[in-house]
Amino acid sequence: MKAVMYEGVRSMKVSEQQRPAVAGPKDAVLRVTTTAICGSDLHMYEGRTALDAGHMVGHEIMGVIEEVGEAVTSIRKGDRVVLPFNIACG
Repeated sequence: MKAVMYEGVRSMKVSEQQRPAVAGPKDAVLRVTTTAICGSDLHMYEGRTALDAGHMVGHEIMGVIEEVGEAVTSIRKGDRVVLPFNIACG
């Protein structure tokens, strides 16, 4: 899968990363179809907030559920979902 990686102040790179998989019963895998830039992404990009190089960024997303763990009951494969910033930033 493609992902945006933080490389350093004012440096981001799109790279190939391993596809995530369900590792636990409460996990879900989302195929991202749309994303947005968050203000917190800009803080890191501009060097106002520290972040280690190689960190994957982007957390305002929506997409389609590809896989769910056995304990997941509120969503299922094929559902379209939106993840607002307050889930990832919290």
